[in-house]
Amino acid sequence: MDETTIPRNEIIQVADIVAREKSIDREIVFIAMEEAIQKAGQSRYGIDRDIRAHIDRKNGAINLQRWTLVVEEVEDSACQITTENANLNGGNFSVGDYIKENLPPIDFGRIAAQTAKQVIVHKVREAEREKQFEEYKDRVGDIVLGTVKRVDNQSVTVDLGRGEAVIRREDCIPREILRQGDKVRAIIYDVRSEIRGPQIFLSRTKPEFMAALFTQEVPEIYEGIIEIKSVAREPGSRAKISVFSKDTSIDPVGACVGMRGARVQAVVNELQGEKIEIIQWNDNEAEFVVSALAPSEISKVVMYEETKKMEVVVPDDQLSLAIGRRGQNVRLASILSGWYIDILTEAEESERRQEEFKIRTDHFISSLDIDDVIAHLLVTEGFDNIQDIAETSIQELSDIQGFDSDIAEELKNRAISYVEKEKERINKAIKKLGLHEDLINFEDLNSSQIIILGENGIKCKEDLANLDSAELYEFLNKDGIENEEDAGRIIMSARAHWFVENNDTTVEVIE
Repeated sequence: MDETTIPRNEIIQVADIVAREKSIDREIVFIAMEEAIQKAGQSRYGIDRDIRAHIDRKNGAINLQRWTLVVEEVEDSACQITTENANLNGGNFSVGDYIKENLPPIDFGRIAAQTAKQVIVHKVREAEREKQFEEYKDRVGDIVLGTVKRVDNQSVTVDLGRGEAVIRREDCIPREILRQGDKVRAIIYDVRSEIRGPQIFLSRTKPEFMAALFTQEVPEIYEGIIEIKSVAREPGSRAKISVFSKDTSIDPVGACVGMRGARVQAVVNELQGEKIEIIQWNDNEAEFVVSALAPSEISKVVMYEETKKMEVVVPDDQLSLAIGRRGQNVRLASILSGWYIDILTEAEESERRQEEFKIRTDHFISSLDIDDVIAHLLVTEGFDNIQDIAETSIQELSDIQGFDSDIAEELKNRAISYVEKEKERINKAIKKLGLHEDLINFEDLNSSQIIILGENGIKCKEDLANLDSAELYEFLNKDGIENEEDAGRIIMSARAHWFVENNDTTVEVIE
């Protein structure tokens, strides 16, 4: 062997040292070395040659070969040969075989040695990154402790010891100052394998981070006796967390607070003084919302299950407490419970009820040609619309105080007549507007709303899907749509078909 070639025992030693220092498989280092030798071989014998190297894993011997593929018709003369030429000297090669020609050991000159080094370093770095990705990809949701390595305007780079992670600015607690060398605790919420290597993203603002901190501080949560049901946070300011105990003898709120508040205080300190309210979860959703809005007093709760909305009535002097500073208390309670919460004072609620009572009364008077006394009685009995009256039996109507069978029968007949005329009017309007069947049959809108949309140029469900929530609310705010959030839900329902793949093999609906 030439004096400038790498000694066999040194190759084995280098592979062992690199594998040990980088905590990667020894085989990966050998493969990197083989690639480096192949690169050097190509530099010497031709970059377009198929040069292959093999290192004996036991003794470090290097076997360098030139491989030539046997083909019917040569397209690349540097690494291909015809069957005829391959068998000129008595060979027995077929198409697809390789002719393997042993090459002499390589004299690693300065450039070749540098190239080989670069290949090895690149391969080892790739292996390190792959190992890092494999190590962290299944740790999403874990809390890690690292050291701040770099801080810039967009992110904070954290050294985890076995790799680096990033906390983006939106995942840092507001007004929290992190400096190089600081120890920082955060939750892993995403691990991605990218071209530049694995990217580990940490967060200190996610609700999951608070939940994980409580899991660390409260043994009952870690053991599964107490369950965290939901978390709502405005990072660095205020948070609400709901907990439930599977063991009726254990108070979940008390366990999370700890002796003299030690457990919750440990979490508060980690979150830079974030005020935390711990609420006992309740499967009675109205009672749970009342607890979530504490410390305000609640007079009444009205639930609208179809729209997942609650109207919460509070005494006039409790309004600011229930809403909270800049709406924070009601906003967190809404996130925690999953319900849209509308806060009303008792005076506002009374005024709204009176307005609704008047609107329904006036509608009955004008549509059924009845006096205000009968209209008041119908509204008081809970009739919302004329369709309800038409579908109610004469016996039930006559049971209303002040009504007899004659009044009941006349009311029902007038209601049926009104409903039929209204249906006829709606059908004519729909036909005149030229509305498509998919909009006419759209379940989230009533006939009156569909006609209003048609009058505003919305002719089919696709037209509806292309609206934004503000536009739909503008059209229908006087006809049953109370806010842009309700309008948004209707539009998303109209867009459902956008997320359906129309083929026979895969149909996936994203809700």
